[in-house]
Amino acid sequence: MSLQYLWNLFSNHPAQVVNGLALFLALAGGWLLLATRIREQRAVARLAAASDLADDAASWLDEPTLRINRFFFRFGGVSLAAALALSFYSTGL
Repeated sequence: MSLQYLWNLFSNHPAQVVNGLALFLALAGGWLLLATRIREQRAVARLAAASDLADDAASWLDEPTLRINRFFFRFGGVSLAAALALSFYSTGL
């Protein structure tokens, strides 16, 4: 595909192109939230299996996982919010 073809597609159907971008962001954000939730469940199961660790060591191992999970939850939420905003914007085009 050439750049001219993509520009003509955007010129002729701007709402569909913007809505397609919103769909992509929604799928990426939803997948990220789902993958983060699965990672969080696995981390909890791993900590439960390693219950012989001292409380201090367990909290030390868990903090980076909590930080990265919070980041991914926020990024996924922002991605879904951006998809919603783009979808609302595309209805006015």
